[in-house]
Amino acid sequence: MRTRTKIEIVAALLALVAAGCQGPQTTAPAVVTRDHTTSVEELARQLGLSVEDRDDAFVVLRGGGNTVLIFTHSDGRFFVNGKPIGSVGMVRKVGQTVYVAESLVSQIRPHLGAPITPSRPQPRVLRGNIVIDPGHGAHDPGTTSVTGVHEKTINYDVAEKVAAILERRGLGVTMTRQRNEYTELEARAEIANRRNADLFVSIHADSAPSPSAQGFTVYIANAASADSQRAARDISRAMATTGLENRGVRREDYRVLRTSRGPAVLVEMGYLSNRQDALRLQDSAFQDKLAAAIATGILDYLQ
Repeated sequence: MRTRTKIEIVAALLALVAAGCQGPQTTAPAVVTRDHTTSVEELARQLGLSVEDRDDAFVVLRGGGNTVLIFTHSDGRFFVNGKPIGSVGMVRKVGQTVYVAESLVSQIRPHLGAPITPSRPQPRVLRGNIVIDPGHGAHDPGTTSVTGVHEKTINYDVAEKVAAILERRGLGVTMTRQRNEYTELEARAEIANRRNADLFVSIHADSAPSPSAQGFTVYIANAASADSQRAARDISRAMATTGLENRGVRREDYRVLRTSRGPAVLVEMGYLSNRQDALRLQDSAFQDKLAAAIATGILDYLQ
């Protein structure tokens, strides 16, 4: 059978199904005028939910204490808060977008529970005396990326973004250097010591002989305190959300760590000797993402 003929037959069968197979019936058939479908994202929006999980077989919508599970295959069913409600019906997939019948909105809505209004959290008072140390600077460029960008520039760009986020949260932040300055290593730790900092965070980018080495590492001193260890874990956990490879928390007696009297960590954000890491670290949008993760780790530690 020729392909065109097959297509015509399939189209005819679909038309019969959509029209309810217009044969003798005891009730009047529904009149279908057009394909009333909507994307699952729009379905979620109309229900006051959001798409939380999905794969090729299902989509999960959540919000206000409600969970809607929709199976996105032929003869699939949908469930509201664990209760089976009915058949999903028409499912159409275009690329990564899944379309379902608009009627699911009216079918799902009556089964949703009243939105759960979270109690207003009491403001949490944070200890807020943070010293941010952008590694290298001025005549000391640090390493140079495979794309030709100096480490000192990347360190400062990210450090400045971290400081801005923390300041917006009301924390006191001190930078150990300005963009075109250089501060001696002993002086960097001494700034934190004089200010009795709640946390000293030194920000760097790494390099290795092998171009395949990549990912971030959070360092603490060999004799690091319990607070330093906890800060390192919190920052490492937050940075793992950036998509960079996580090389974990390691111990090394870097001078700024060894001479800091308070909690101190050193973050190696990625390998400038690795092209993928280098391109990410010099990208302003990714720097925003990375700075947000470092700041989140610091805030987690302070709470």
